[in-house]
Amino acid sequence: MKTIVVCSGGMDSVALAHIVAQEHELTRLVSFDYGQRHRKELDFAAAAATRLGVPHDIIDMRGIGAALTGSALTDDIDVPDGHYAEDTMKVTVVPNRNAIMLTIAFGIAAANGDDAVATAVHGGDHFIYPDCRPAFTEAFNAMQAAALDGYANVKLFTPFVHKSKADIATEGTAVGTPFADTWSCYKGGEIHCGRCGTCVERREAFDLAGIQDPTDYADPDFWKAALKGAQ
Repeated sequence: MKTIVVCSGGMDSVALAHIVAQEHELTRLVSFDYGQRHRKELDFAAAAATRLGVPHDIIDMRGIGAALTGSALTDDIDVPDGHYAEDTMKVTVVPNRNAIMLTIAFGIAAANGDDAVATAVHGGDHFIYPDCRPAFTEAFNAMQAAALDGYANVKLFTPFVHKSKADIATEGTAVGTPFADTWSCYKGGEIHCGRCGTCVERREAFDLAGIQDPTDYADPDFWKAALKGAQ
């Protein structure tokens, strides 16, 4: 199955790229610059493409991102600390982000004769992000079948949609994903902050998977208090 992977440079999508490269035919990585404050993640996506020997497209969506106001990822709004289960994390939603990105990726796949677009949405995303939920991915797949009817047959591949981030850590490790060379932190500092939702979720995933976390965090122990407070 000739497959494009939508790759942010985070642990989920880089793991997915390594899994697809081993189990299918990885044709390219596609990333998006939508004006995110943690744009440095794109450097990690580029490194993954080089490591896997495939082309890497970075699509400039900064004009679109500027119109999707109200998110801490793109506006001058503080990224909240804490676990994703907290209602405060809704401020990190960029409305329709995945829907827009996947639409572009499907166009690229159709133009290049690919069979599938893979995205690393997972079960832990469902609470906060509506365009990561199974209802969305199933509806989007049906919509694209209609959009490309008679031109191309491209499927949406979401192997993690019913899995946890700990599962991703486990499956990514099994195919040799270098998790030290991935970026999750929404604050985009020199090293992972250890306090934002993505850092807490990342640290918890490795702990649940029983895998050593290779990440350097500015606050390496905050995740424990964040999880305790979310219970």
